[in-house]
Amino acid sequence: MDFSSFIPSWNSVCLLLGFFSYLGIAGSVLPGKVVPGANLADGTRLHYRCNGLLSLLLLVGLLMVGAWMDFVSLTAISDRGLELLSTTFIFSVFVTLILYVAGCKSKDRSASLKPHVTGNIIDDLWFGIQLNPNFLGVDLKFFFVRAGMMGWLLINLSVLAKSIQDANLSQSMILYQLFCVIYIMDYFFYEEYMTSTWDIIAERLGFMLVFGDLVWIPFTFSIQGWWLLSNKVELPTAAIVANCCVFVIGYLIFRGANKQKHDFKKNPKALIWGQSPKVIAGKLLVSGYWGIARHCNYLGDLLLALSFSLPCGVSSPVPYIYPIYLLILLIWRERRDEARCAEKYKDVWAEYRRAVPWRILPYVY
Repeated sequence: MDFSSFIPSWNSVCLLLGFFSYLGIAGSVLPGKVVPGANLADGTRLHYRCNGLLSLLLLVGLLMVGAWMDFVSLTAISDRGLELLSTTFIFSVFVTLILYVAGCKSKDRSASLKPHVTGNIIDDLWFGIQLNPNFLGVDLKFFFVRAGMMGWLLINLSVLAKSIQDANLSQSMILYQLFCVIYIMDYFFYEEYMTSTWDIIAERLGFMLVFGDLVWIPFTFSIQGWWLLSNKVELPTAAIVANCCVFVIGYLIFRGANKQKHDFKKNPKALIWGQSPKVIAGKLLVSGYWGIARHCNYLGDLLLALSFSLPCGVSSPVPYIYPIYLLILLIWRERRDEARCAEKYKDVWAEYRRAVPWRILPYVY
């Protein structure tokens, strides 16, 4: 490997800053549903403009027009993949340091900006100090996860353009691209559901989330596409059908579970699978998917991750880095969630665990 390809260039810096500038402007001016976030510790609520889908479609449209007019190259990202990776990593480190300094100096006492300084610099840099820091009125946590998901799609589309340009388009590439487009478009269609996730509600913004959103999501989740650029894979019809089944089952569990949770938080009396929800102590849902496993949405996420890698066949472990990483991450996160919920709900959580004994996969884990 030529390590000089990791050296950032002004082109990669301009691409990255241009992308962030577009997201900041589009996110602020384009119309979108304004969704209230969760109630914070001081009773306040942040509000989020969910116009990610419109921002994404407009951006892709502008890029297509730009390519047609020879203003931009659709392979600009795939031609500079490694230097964009290093540029984005450096940017994420820079942002983390700024967040750390700004958090330490903050005198704000609101729940969203109150500094939580442990005194352990590694812990404070990794997990962050403030819950919802913002820049020019833009909630950075919401902004970064949007940037990561859009970046993933833009990388994939550039890899697809590169594959077509090189006359190397395969069934496996089409299958992988199709699954990712459906998943990412679905994310932005239901973007308001992100406001009720643990990352937005409870995690402070530090290197863990900044790096995870800006670097790990777009560059690691797209490994399969990069791998297929240089590896020809021909799948039998049975493998394609099986791969589609894994994706559909994963999607139904993932989207269904998250929708049930979101709807329950908005309206605790909303029907689930046509019936009134069963609830423990008026707080913990034990109906639908949430009566099957305590973190059943993670099962859907893992099946989806697997479906993104299966088009690459089984000749190499490289395309499976994403699902393997996700398995480790979700088990770690599930353990953290369990500890926090046990502390928060106490005896109610113990009752919930008896009612729903399985963590992620029924009868296995």
